[in-house]
Amino acid sequence: MDRVVVAYALYLLISIPLTVLVARTLSKHGRTFLAEVFADSPGLANAVNQLLVVGFYLVSLGFVTLFLTSHADVATAREVFELLSVKVGVVALILGAMHLTNVLVFNGIRRRHLAPKPAAPPLPLPYPGTPQVPPFPAP
Repeated sequence: MDRVVVAYALYLLISIPLTVLVARTLSKHGRTFLAEVFADSPGLANAVNQLLVVGFYLVSLGFVTLFLTSHADVATAREVFELLSVKVGVVALILGAMHLTNVLVFNGIRRRHLAPKPAAPPLPLPYPGTPQVPPFPAP
């Protein structure tokens, strides 16, 4: 078997479980944030969580498969590990950046939900220019 094929197989055997691990962590802990934000609608919280996880899987696994190819000549076992370390390292960095982005998005959603709501603006006068009558009789 060609050494590049071995490197590809090892790359996939490491990158795909790593992607699944990060996605499950995001799903589990992101659900807590979303449950607080959508406390009145737990079904919506679960739906948003699932949509975020599916999006994470699509982007991550898309990147993993696009980054699979290599034009390097791999003649020794050392070169297999060097190629593998670069590929897995880049995937880990990209997954870390995506994880950080998701955490920041969750935190932003939570912060926006917990922020005090602005007071309602005062109601306009029914007819501009007409004097206001007090709600009680004047003495």
